[in-house]
Amino acid sequence: MVAALARPGRELAKQLLMIQLGAVTLVAAGMAATVNVEWGLSALIGGSIFVIANAVFALCAFAFSGARAAKKVAASFFTGEALKILITVVLFSLVYMYIQVELVPLKLTYLLALGINICAPVLFINNNK
Repeated sequence: MVAALARPGRELAKQLLMIQLGAVTLVAAGMAATVNVEWGLSALIGGSIFVIANAVFALCAFAFSGARAAKKVAASFFTGEALKILITVVLFSLVYMYIQVELVPLKLTYLLALGINICAPVLFINNNK
């Protein structure tokens, strides 16, 4: 029963991650085809940083459910958010130090994935009518 409470949230998180991944892949392929391969790769890396961090957050946020686990739910939510921020900082640091990337597509696709994360939940509201 308790696991069933988290199932709709997990499904929405999975849909959101798939939308983000699809948009990032589409933009990266478009940039690779129209500008050059370096822009496409940079775009893919930038969007992937956000998608990976968001996936870790979703795993932590929906680890527990139910009224009896309220403290665990809150703790896992905050742990997930802290991990998301830490992973984002670490991945950007690694990319800046070890990979030669174009900054414009890297930042644009990161911001695109962030914008999807902010705006896409509106698509899921009242979708079950």
